[in-house]
Amino acid sequence: MWVRSTLAYRTSFVMMAIGNLLVSGLEFASIAIMFSHVGVLGGFTLPEVAFLYGTTGAAFGITELLMGSTQRLGARVRDGTLDTLLVRPVPVLAQVAADRFALRRVGRIVQSLAVLGWSLTLVEVDWTLWRVALVAVMVPSGAAIFGALLVAGAAFQFWALDAAEVQNAFTYGGNTLLQYPPTVFAGELVRGVTFVVPLAFVNWLPALRVLGRDDPLGLPGWADFASPAVALVCCALAGLAWRAGLRGYRSTGS
Repeated sequence: MWVRSTLAYRTSFVMMAIGNLLVSGLEFASIAIMFSHVGVLGGFTLPEVAFLYGTTGAAFGITELLMGSTQRLGARVRDGTLDTLLVRPVPVLAQVAADRFALRRVGRIVQSLAVLGWSLTLVEVDWTLWRVALVAVMVPSGAAIFGALLVAGAAFQFWALDAAEVQNAFTYGGNTLLQYPPTVFAGELVRGVTFVVPLAFVNWLPALRVLGRDDPLGLPGWADFASPAVALVCCALAGLAWRAGLRGYRSTGS
């Protein structure tokens, strides 16, 4: 319904999608400006940082498109409108995700994939079959990890009622963090996004393997290929959190 509503005004949709593309492109423009003053950042060249930017941006863009509306759950819990979703014969999570579906967000995905494609033509990598497969798996696995964080954040809003900013800190903040190489951050932060909130599996660990870079944490080699497994575990845990939050929902009492 929301897609049909959006496409009813095609010119407006195209303009908003292009605007979304240009606004998200400013993030990479700032990185490019930075590299006009320095040759490398944390030992990474511009094409290598663009590779990091493109992989996390595309993964997060897919998640934002499909699950971005879950951020509004807190408002529905506060005003009691979540009750209307409970009586429909459709999974509540699907309804929450589809609420005010914003097709214009496809602009971020297009922009990130464009940067990723550009980086792949410039990075100095000995492309083998397993490296190509690893790049292909990174984006959907990263999208699943980001999606799990969004669902877990939405489940937390059943109790916190207004925790959208906490949710954004791990999703939008995590996306920004992963645009830069891990070598520019403190070791404690890198460990935190590896062992506590596994954002490093979105692109850092597999990207280091693709680019032939050393892992700053010295993890075993198989960890670079663990993104799909980590994504499955994150989704399972997020699903349990969602079910617990939904069962604990008590409406507004009015």
